[in-house]
Amino acid sequence: MTTAAQSVSTYAVGSLVHVRGREWVVLPDSTPELLVLRPLGGADVDIAGVLPGLETVVPATFAPPTPSDLGDQHTAGLLRTALRIGFRAGAGPFRSLASIAVDPRPYQLVPLMMALRQDTVRLLIADDVGIGKTVESGLIAAELLAQGDARGLVVLCSPALAEQWRAELHGKFGIDARLVLPATIGRLERETPYGQSVFRPDGTYVVSTDFIKSPRHREDFLRNCPDLVIVDEAHTCVADSTARASARTSQQRYGLLRALADDSARHLLLVTATPHSGKEEPFRRLLGLLDPRLATVSFDTRAGRELLAQFFVQRRRADIREDFQDGAHFPSTRDSAEVSYALHRDYRRLLGEVLAYARETVRSADGALQQRQRWWSTLALLRTLSSSPAAAVRSLHTRAGVQEADTPDEVDRTGELTVSDPADSDTTQSADEVPGTLLPTSAAADGDAIDEEERARLVAMAEAAMKLAGPTRDTKLKKLVATVTDLLDAGYRPIVFCRYIATSDYVADHLEKTFNKRGVEHPVAVASVTGELSPDMRRTRIAELTGPDENGDPAPERRVLVATDCLSEGVNLQESFDAVVHYDLAWNPTRHEQREGRVDRFGQRTDTVKALTLYGADNPVDDIVLKVLLRKHERIRRATGISVPVPQQAESAMQAVFEELILRGETPAFEQESLFEREQAQAFEQLEIAWESSAEREKASRSRYAQNTIKKEEVAAEVAEIRAALGTGEEVREFTRRALDALRGMPADRKQGGFTAHADALPQGLRDAVTAALGPRHPRPVVFHDAPSAPRGEVALTRTDPVVAATARFVLDAALDDKFPAWQRPARRCGVVRTAAVARPTTMLLVRHRFRLNLPTRDGTVRTQLAEDARVVAFHGRPEAPHWLAEEEALALLQARAKGNSDPGFATDHITEILAALDTGLMSELRTRSAAAAKDLEAAHHRVRTASKARLAGLKVTPQGDPDVLGVFLYRPAATIQLGADA
Repeated sequence: MTTAAQSVSTYAVGSLVHVRGREWVVLPDSTPELLVLRPLGGADVDIAGVLPGLETVVPATFAPPTPSDLGDQHTAGLLRTALRIGFRAGAGPFRSLASIAVDPRPYQLVPLMMALRQDTVRLLIADDVGIGKTVESGLIAAELLAQGDARGLVVLCSPALAEQWRAELHGKFGIDARLVLPATIGRLERETPYGQSVFRPDGTYVVSTDFIKSPRHREDFLRNCPDLVIVDEAHTCVADSTARASARTSQQRYGLLRALADDSARHLLLVTATPHSGKEEPFRRLLGLLDPRLATVSFDTRAGRELLAQFFVQRRRADIREDFQDGAHFPSTRDSAEVSYALHRDYRRLLGEVLAYARETVRSADGALQQRQRWWSTLALLRTLSSSPAAAVRSLHTRAGVQEADTPDEVDRTGELTVSDPADSDTTQSADEVPGTLLPTSAAADGDAIDEEERARLVAMAEAAMKLAGPTRDTKLKKLVATVTDLLDAGYRPIVFCRYIATSDYVADHLEKTFNKRGVEHPVAVASVTGELSPDMRRTRIAELTGPDENGDPAPERRVLVATDCLSEGVNLQESFDAVVHYDLAWNPTRHEQREGRVDRFGQRTDTVKALTLYGADNPVDDIVLKVLLRKHERIRRATGISVPVPQQAESAMQAVFEELILRGETPAFEQESLFEREQAQAFEQLEIAWESSAEREKASRSRYAQNTIKKEEVAAEVAEIRAALGTGEEVREFTRRALDALRGMPADRKQGGFTAHADALPQGLRDAVTAALGPRHPRPVVFHDAPSAPRGEVALTRTDPVVAATARFVLDAALDDKFPAWQRPARRCGVVRTAAVARPTTMLLVRHRFRLNLPTRDGTVRTQLAEDARVVAFHGRPEAPHWLAEEEALALLQARAKGNSDPGFATDHITEILAALDTGLMSELRTRSAAAAKDLEAAHHRVRTASKARLAGLKVTPQGDPDVLGVFLYRPAATIQLGADA
């Protein structure tokens, strides 16, 4: 690098200066009094401000390589890959793509294109379960932050999903977010200076929605909330105004979102797979957060549909498969089936006793309020007994009941939340504890206390339930063992979903004993995950089941996860499991869809996923749920390709049918010819009509949304070109391994992808960077993992991981600075290589361009940004008369297999000749290519903005200064020895 004195006022955007012992690029925000600088080739986190009046700043020019800096083909590859990985300021139309580690599919770009149309981004992303809403919202967030349209980010979610969101943002988008949870707030407050808020408008956070809505933290959060908010499972933040029992929590959440949305400058992304529970009012309140007009406008009019299309995007599985065949990466089929079993005679007898008890207690109740309390209490007994003996014992010992209420309506709503799975539940997780409270004190005062005779009857039934445990009398458990055995033998890894904690632990215990008897040839790993565990404990237990053990040995392929519905939403399990068994029937088809969506989702590599539903062929409770809800839902899904929410009439229909069973059925339903042949099936018929109508509306609604106006194929091509220029995952892996090996990190293979490296042996500068990224207490050696989201404690082999990025930065810095010791410079800037890949001498140049981007903003102004781009160019012949190769021919040289290297004297002479030509014809050609690249980039920006209908006025891309020649490499034909033959 060369320097010379110059006036402060002449520093142009994109020019190079030397200060503080290194070279920097002048950024657009600079003024004569304050230079805003980024290290040459550095990242945005390294940006610094310099006062020329107080520090010596001189202009600089980038120095070309020296002929003595000789390497070989491998050093050339390391240099280029280090440059590509280190890029964080790409010049393409999507500014964030240089900083993310995920390859977005074409359909995942549609919400981003919709966002680019809006001045303030307001979107409801309601794609089906498993399509990739986290990636879609992450792309929008990364782009808004990269373009400067957003300063900070906060994700509001349930505490169970907070760590997953943090990991997704970090691993896929290079965004480091702080967790704000009840377990972390104390530490965060201690780390925050006195009198200041934990939150900053330019910070990034993942926050528990229920924690932050509390009065203690709400106002502070609202005052300091970042200007970009993502709300996960947004449907839980609104409720029907008639839902009294659940309204308090959802209304607090809604009030928080309403306050956030009232700031017209705040970007708001609502994310949910179930925006419509079958009730119109909550759906309208959700849309009203985006634009008040959406709360009342008619969607039957063209104007209403066009307004909705600006804010709402929803794709079903069928849409993805029809419109985006390339790269959809979903299982080709979901193989769903019902698996029946017959109750053991002792189980049938106990179920009959419980039904008889239910009828007696409900009929003996005095008044509507007392009757509804007893009705729900006895219904809970029936459901727990249908689940497992373990759940029944727990429920019978306490006589399942509901909370105190003032009216029958309130009892009904509380009972629905406690006993069933209502579509508009205000929680993302089903309450998996057995409902088992004694009747409230006020009820006892009204004469509804349990007398000794009734108590003895309950205890007797509980003792009878205890004797049913185990596969001998529990034929449901016996059928599960056979079903899971078949799945394991077919190579599947199933998740068994249960309704209650007691059932999950009971099932897991018996599967463990069955599959891992002494001397068994093929043991099976089994684990139970329930709401009794904290979110951290759930992740740990899943990791223990699916990840390598403490010795690095891989997880067993034969494994079974038993879980409650605490894992039915938002948790990604598709990499470790590919089958679902519904051990307990959910009383809402949406819950079944959510369970199956844990494995049937974006990223599942198994061609066919299994979804099996166990049911008692002679169990009246299962009979009702299957016929009224589940089979109807599945038939509509198969016919339409979409999952249609249960209409509002479902709850009244279910109550009517259960009342038929409990209040009027004199004998158990399994002893009757057919429950649905009765005249009282009118409620069921009404549900049938409403559901069919809802399905037709869903089919017609596909034309409402904005994706059909997005030129997705054209945008996808732009993304593919940018991502290709940044390097593939395999390139990142090989670069990291080779670089660490050369730097004495001595990577060693692991049995299941990735490798380990001894960071303590690395050069001081890189060792410090690794320690800073991982923390001083991180275990050694460091484990590198192939997966984009590496397990906790491991380094992801992606270009955005801090350790990988630090390695690339060190390799590049060492290559450009010959003051480093030779062993610390695995990449060199020059080389002469003999190879059969060329028939005549061919020179390859590794070149870095800088561009000034003038980009129109949403407010009509033009924002200036500086970007970098790396290109490989090559020519045949001598440098004074070059014949330039096409870009693909130049890139192919990086894959050429070397047959040997030339002697140092020969290499030095020829590299000297090439470098001498840089001041003449070669640099002129590089300038021409820089101008052509600027035009290509401007055209790419224009295409993307046209596709998204964004502003074009003021768009301009111009090259800044001469290109930097980072490397010069001469390729010689393998058989050529004499200089004369090279000519």
